[in-house]
Amino acid sequence: MFKMLKEDIQTVFARDPAARSVLEVIFCYPGLHALWFHRLACFLWWHKLRLLARFISNISRFLTGIEIHPGAKIGRRFFIDHGAGVVIGETAEMGDDILMYQGVVLGGTTLKRGKRHPTVGNNVVIGTGAVALGAITIGDGARIGSGSVVVKSVPAGATVVGIPGRIVKDRHKPFIDLEHGELPDPVAEAIRLVLKEQEQIQERLEKLEVSGGILTPKDELSDRKREIMKEFSQGGGI
Repeated sequence: MFKMLKEDIQTVFARDPAARSVLEVIFCYPGLHALWFHRLACFLWWHKLRLLARFISNISRFLTGIEIHPGAKIGRRFFIDHGAGVVIGETAEMGDDILMYQGVVLGGTTLKRGKRHPTVGNNVVIGTGAVALGAITIGDGARIGSGSVVVKSVPAGATVVGIPGRIVKDRHKPFIDLEHGELPDPVAEAIRLVLKEQEQIQERLEKLEVSGGILTPKDELSDRKREIMKEFSQGGGI
């Protein structure tokens, strides 16, 4: 028991550079508190003390803002960073070395009893506000980008972003840290391609008008378009 508690504390230090002391970790990390509450609730749940398990789980939600059903299975070195708004459903199964950020939901898509929540492999990182729904599998080493909605299984080593979630990168190796700023943005990429194509069409049209002796009207939107392009560029989009 004490060995596991020590490992949980060490996991916080390994995952969060803001952690400065053991006392700070013990008293100031709701993700750690939620995990410890869950361990107790889970023990009671599998020993058929279901009502007491749910009661402890509800206390944990009230104190930490994190809701983990006592029936969920969680592996070792699990860490929820910040944690507010996290929801983990009853039949969710989670492997080892998982990093999860605030607002993540592992939810179900059916009212039928049985397996209805995601199974998450080892070394998975799930970004802020991501949602995974249904009895899907998220493979080892996968990364789920912030705000993504995942409704289909994700292969090991893949990076998923968007709504609905799309695989944008496949690494085929475990990955521990989620570099949010380095994730691809397929929506921004699509906008960039549309604007580029529109610019090429406009250039061709101007050449045809000049060759045909047609007076080319002033493009009143050109200045605004340059401003938008500049804004996207500065924001790291396109």
